[in-house]
Amino acid sequence: MKAAEKDGLQQSSAMARLRDRLRKLYHGRTPAAFRFQLVAVIIDLAIIAFFVATPVLQDKPSFLWLDYTVAALVAADLIARLLASNDMLRLMKQPTSWVDVFILLTLLMPTALANLAFLRILRLWSLSRSGSLWQHFEMRGLRPWREASHAVINLLTFLFVITGFVYTFFFRTGAGLENYIDALYFTVATVTTTGFGDIVLPGIAGKLTAIATMIIGISLFVRLATAIFRPAKVFFPCAQCGLQRHEPDAVHCKACGHLLNIPDEGN
Repeated sequence: MKAAEKDGLQQSSAMARLRDRLRKLYHGRTPAAFRFQLVAVIIDLAIIAFFVATPVLQDKPSFLWLDYTVAALVAADLIARLLASNDMLRLMKQPTSWVDVFILLTLLMPTALANLAFLRILRLWSLSRSGSLWQHFEMRGLRPWREASHAVINLLTFLFVITGFVYTFFFRTGAGLENYIDALYFTVATVTTTGFGDIVLPGIAGKLTAIATMIIGISLFVRLATAIFRPAKVFFPCAQCGLQRHEPDAVHCKACGHLLNIPDEGN
């Protein structure tokens, strides 16, 4: 066997071992995988906190160093998840991957894409769609709270996206914490339609922003209330069609009529 062929086989074998290792860490349920996933979630939350604080930090001398450090972390996570996937093409077609790629671009080009930096907070939405995050909820019997948690995260993501948008396009001339708090106050006051009037956005664009914020915000509040107060449903995958949410006393799947055997947790 030629030396070049031997080197190629060794590299292929090393890549296969690396992908297998990453697959076990990202999708496994061993103690080592759990620790890795927990650290990954903590790092993600720290990155999200950096995104929230970006409007206040962007004038600091050390901001670019922090920005490129976060870019390296996001790039490493994206590459690792691709390697850990059984179908890279399918993973790249998912909206969460598009969000991560877009966030990475804003981090690598902080000046050119400065006006779109407020969309980085979509990383919170992307994290909420992570299967490794929710599998720990399932292991602790908290799966019924998953839908309500999604609704809370959707609302928080929306609040910070609108806050970033308002700050970028209406308060940017006076950068700093006070103006960011004003943008956050306007967003919360508009979404809840309480305390509105002391801070308003100028012009037609400001009025349209307020209208869109109220309409979308109210719908997210309704969805959150629905997820919290409607009767709880059990999560049990139907063997026939895969539907997971059923009434606690369901005997047949409401989608396909397949006979269910939902375990009674009270016994």
